[in-house]
Amino acid sequence: MRLLVVVSTLAALAFAAGAQATAPRGTLTGIVTRGPVTPVCVAEQPCSEVAPDVALLFVRNGAIVGRTTTNADGRYRLRLPAGTYAVRRAVVTGTLDRKLEPNHARVYGRRSHRVDFSIDTGIR
Repeated sequence: MRLLVVVSTLAALAFAAGAQATAPRGTLTGIVTRGPVTPVCVAEQPCSEVAPDVALLFVRNGAIVGRTTTNADGRYRLRLPAGTYAVRRAVVTGTLDRKLEPNHARVYGRRSHRVDFSIDTGIR
C-alpha cells in the first residue's frame, strides 16, 4: 500500500512538472518605430520612421528568454510562453537601452497579439 502511494505521488509530480514545461505559447507581432527624426516636426511630414535591424530582448525573472530583430520594414514576430515580459532594446555596445515604449509586453497562450514599440531618439 505504501509503495502505491509513493508511485502515485511521483506520477502526480511528474504530471505537474510536465504541465508546467508545456505552458501554452503565444505569438507577439508588431512594428518598431523611432522618433522624432527631426528637431521640428512639420504637419505634412512624418515625425517618426520605422526602425529596421533593432534587436528586442524579452526578459523574465532577470533572464533573457526571447530575442528577435526587426526586418527592413521595422516588423518583428516572436513566439514565447504565455506571461508578462520586460522588453529592452539591445544596443551595439552590448548594453540595454531603456528608451523603448512600452517596456513590457504580455503574451497570451495560443493567440497572436500585436504590440508596437517606439524608440525615443532624444532629438528635441
